[in-house]
Amino acid sequence: MIIDKIDKTAKVRDVRFPTSLEQHGSDAMHTDPDYSAAYVVLDTDSGLKGFGLTFTLGKGTEIVLCAVKALAGLVIGKSLQEIVSNFRGFYRLLTSDGQMRWLGPEKGVIHLATAAVLNAVWDLWARAEGKPLWKLLVDMDPKQIVSCIDFRYITDVLTEEEALDILVKAQEGKKQREDQMLKEGYPAYTTSCAWLGYSDQQLKQLCSDALKSGWTRFKVKVGADLEDDIRRCRLIRKMIGPSSTLMIDANQRWDVAEAISWVSRLAEVKPLWIEEPTSPDDILGHAAISKALAPLGIGVATGEQCHNRVMFKQFLQASALQFVQIDSCRLGSVNENLAVLLMAYKFQVPVCPHAGGVGLCELVQHLILFDYICVSADLRNRMCEYVDHLHEHFTSPVVIQDAHYMPPKDPGYSCEMLEESVNRHEYPEGDIWKQEIKK
Repeated sequence: MIIDKIDKTAKVRDVRFPTSLEQHGSDAMHTDPDYSAAYVVLDTDSGLKGFGLTFTLGKGTEIVLCAVKALAGLVIGKSLQEIVSNFRGFYRLLTSDGQMRWLGPEKGVIHLATAAVLNAVWDLWARAEGKPLWKLLVDMDPKQIVSCIDFRYITDVLTEEEALDILVKAQEGKKQREDQMLKEGYPAYTTSCAWLGYSDQQLKQLCSDALKSGWTRFKVKVGADLEDDIRRCRLIRKMIGPSSTLMIDANQRWDVAEAISWVSRLAEVKPLWIEEPTSPDDILGHAAISKALAPLGIGVATGEQCHNRVMFKQFLQASALQFVQIDSCRLGSVNENLAVLLMAYKFQVPVCPHAGGVGLCELVQHLILFDYICVSADLRNRMCEYVDHLHEHFTSPVVIQDAHYMPPKDPGYSCEMLEESVNRHEYPEGDIWKQEIKK
């Protein structure tokens, strides 16, 4: 373990990609997203760097940058050893500052900024150990994993002792599961074929190409117009065939009763789940939808805008979801995601991470590999989202083979961007944005 200190400044940059121009990422609520990131670089006095990010949709990224800068003072001057030897304490330091906590607590812009900073710290740690982050986690002693988690507010559902017991029991067969992942990879599904703004011709071509590449699990954006949804879902179901898996995603578009009615009309295409059917904050609404759709064999998936581990606790307690969708940049980085993975295991709800955004595939692959190898030991009804956008801007882009995530080999958390890409896409001074502004 290196003991060098994080230097006097944490660099944070506003990096935006104009994905709205071609409707990439478009859905019923977010019609013109520009996939963006608050991109953090932690320098150390030894020269080693840690890279982290949190995901945004363009406007407002500058607000996250301000929050990162506000948190940076809690990181600067600390050694990596000092942080990771009491990672729970460091997590609590970032999330419970006596004044900044008022901006959350543990939610919204300040929590996005927390994720960006902590993602950079985890990247730094993995690089210092010369391991990809998933391997850093897999090789940890269960007690060390537990020591990274803040159990405050969730001990009524998961205690430290229970978490440790889960991890210790999962040690059996761990090596075989790691070897399996290295050989086969983790199953993925694609969202890239059916963004809401795509034409029918585009949908058909993308589905056809995906099928030829071995994809068997597809997600379709819905929620803007019922009759159009029925038509598009029928089209895609016909293309992918009855044996392929289909999911639908409304991105929070409906009220509860409307969600139940709308999804019931789409039951003919046999979706595995409806994702984000209503407000991401409405736990009891999700529970009502789950209960109503259960006879149709349709589950509810949510989590990409779930603020923190406490909300996930309540979703699980209320049987309000059948698929947990963790997000590597919405929650408080690896630390808080570990808590959610363990709670999901206790409730026996499969985890299917959200990855629709720049850098999210690169990040979350590490978490789901750890989940299978060290927690769930189960692949039934489990898959990780994949979107085929913007990977070329990363130094260690995801590798997909036969619709599976292949475990990363490079040290770190896979979220270092190419410097040229950062320079070109930095807002508003990058060449890409200067050209767009001129238009």
